[in-house]
Amino acid sequence: MSTEPTLDLPPAQQARSRLTQQRILEAGTTLLEEGGAEALTVAAVASRAGVSVGSVYRRFGDKDRLIAALQRDMIDQFRDDIIHRFAPLRADPSALVASAVAGLTETFEAHERLMRVFIVAGTTDPAVARVGSEASVDAGRVFRQFLEPVVPVIDGPEPELRLDVVYRLVYGACMNRILHGERFESGRPLTWRQLTEELVTVSCLYLLGVSAR
Repeated sequence: MSTEPTLDLPPAQQARSRLTQQRILEAGTTLLEEGGAEALTVAAVASRAGVSVGSVYRRFGDKDRLIAALQRDMIDQFRDDIIHRFAPLRADPSALVASAVAGLTETFEAHERLMRVFIVAGTTDPAVARVGSEASVDAGRVFRQFLEPVVPVIDGPEPELRLDVVYRLVYGACMNRILHGERFESGRPLTWRQLTEELVTVSCLYLLGVSAR
């Protein structure tokens, strides 16, 4: 018997199957956020989702496949969140840069607990690391596409390289904050909001030669 849902289910059964799958994903996400990968077992997910263990196995297979599905689900949400947050109040270059930088940092902050789980998992699991890298590269494309209107006014040679450097700078700062916390590299307290404001200032100066307005 196939372990995958068939494509010819009646509409009501399809709807129930989708609901069950979503409950399993939500339960798995909660367990990862609460206790990391060690807290995620098929039995724990089934219990939290209110479904049978067999239901989890039929939809996702073993724990590794479930973790992969949870990582993909988080990546989809992360990408949608970035695009949603790229909403500048003005169309001038500094406002666009500020929106892109803040959109990226705020999305990292919003997904901080779950991202930490996958960052740590990626240090020992090549499959998790590969998917994470692909998602990071894709987020960089979204970031640079949003800032394409700024390219003609970038203050310096190789504007595309400069956009990539800004993305790497913001991305790296956020990843370090998520993995190590606020004071790993400095004793100075710096909230997410303060970090965002300073990264906006640095990015505007590097790209445009002016401070954010």
